[in-house]
Amino acid sequence: MLSLRDLNRATLARQHLLSRVSRHEGDVAGVVHRLVGLQAQEPRPPYLGVWTRLEGFRREDLHAAVHARTLVRATMWRATLHLMTAADFAAFRPVVAPVLAAAARRFPEVDFDAVAAAAHRLLAAGPMTFNELRPKLLEEFPGAYDRALGYAVRMLTPLVVEPTQDRWSYPREPAFGLPGLPMAAADVTALVERYLAAFGPATPADVQTWSGLRGLRKIMTGMDLERLTDFTGRELFDLPGAPRPGGDVPAPVRFLPDFDTLILGHDDRTRVLADEHKSLVATKNLRVRAVYLVDGFAAGTWQIKRSGKKATLLVTPFGKTDLDDLEEEGLRLLAFAEPDATSLTLELPGP
Repeated sequence: MLSLRDLNRATLARQHLLSRVSRHEGDVAGVVHRLVGLQAQEPRPPYLGVWTRLEGFRREDLHAAVHARTLVRATMWRATLHLMTAADFAAFRPVVAPVLAAAARRFPEVDFDAVAAAAHRLLAAGPMTFNELRPKLLEEFPGAYDRALGYAVRMLTPLVVEPTQDRWSYPREPAFGLPGLPMAAADVTALVERYLAAFGPATPADVQTWSGLRGLRKIMTGMDLERLTDFTGRELFDLPGAPRPGGDVPAPVRFLPDFDTLILGHDDRTRVLADEHKSLVATKNLRVRAVYLVDGFAAGTWQIKRSGKKATLLVTPFGKTDLDDLEEEGLRLLAFAEPDATSLTLELPGP
C-alpha cells in the first residue's frame, strides 16, 4: 500500500528532484534522456528544468548539445514541442505518429499525404520558419487555409527546430528542418518502460495523459511489471526494482519552470499538485505556470521580474510560505537565469 507521500518521493527520486545528478554521474543529455524529454514550448524552460536536476549545470552545456544535434527540439508528446535526445526522437516519434496524425485531422479538408510530401520536398532545400513555409504551400494548394496547412505539416512531418546563437539556443520565431535521422520501428512497450522509469509508479491513464496514446491498459497488463496499490485503492504499475525511497525521505526546496514535465506527467497530479491548486497552475489559455516545491509538493508559483540590472524572483504562495526557506535556492535560480543582473532579490506579491 503506497501512501501519497510514498508516491511523491518515488517520482521525485526518478525526476532527480530529491538529489541532483552529480557531474560525475551524468550530463545534460543524460538528464533529458532519463526524463524522456522536457516540454519546450518556449526556449528557456528546458534550461531551468535541467538546472534544477543537474549539479553544476552550465547554460553552455545545453547550448553545445543542441548545436551538436545530441539534443533536438521537436513536436512530440501531446503534440507539443519537447527537447529530446536525438536517439529518443528517432525511437519514439513513430510511436506517437498516429496521435499526431489524428490531431491533424481537425482540418478534414486538407489532403494530408500531398501536403506532407510537398513540405518534405520544400524543406529538403533547407530549414524555414512557418511564416516562410506557409506561402510556398499556398502556391501548391491555392485557396487552402494557410494555418491548416502549417498545422498539418507540423503534425505529419518529423521536423526539428534549428538552433541559433540566441541566449536560450532558439529564437522567438524558429526555423524548422528535416531531422536527417532514420526513424526506428514503433515500440510502445519500450516507451511504457521509459515512462515508468521517469514517472512511476503509475496507472495506464497516467501514461496515456502524458503521451497522448490510448489503449495502454491491455499492453501494460501483458508486460513484466510490478503491480501495486495506492492509498485510494487504485492499481499502479512499476518497473521491477525501481526506486521507491519512502515518504519519510526529506525533499529539498526545488524550483520548476513553466510547463515542467513533472507537473504534466500524470493524469492524477495529486502526488505533486493538490487538486485545489490546479487552477492556479494550469491556466485557461493553456499555460502551465512555474511552481516551487516545499517538502516535495507544489507550494506556490513563481516568476522572474527584470528592471534594469535588478532581477526579482516573485513568489506567490498557495498558503503560508517562509521566504527564508526559499531564499538560498531561489537566489541560485536567479543567478543562473539572469547572469548579468547585479541585484537579486526574492519578494512576495504586493497587496
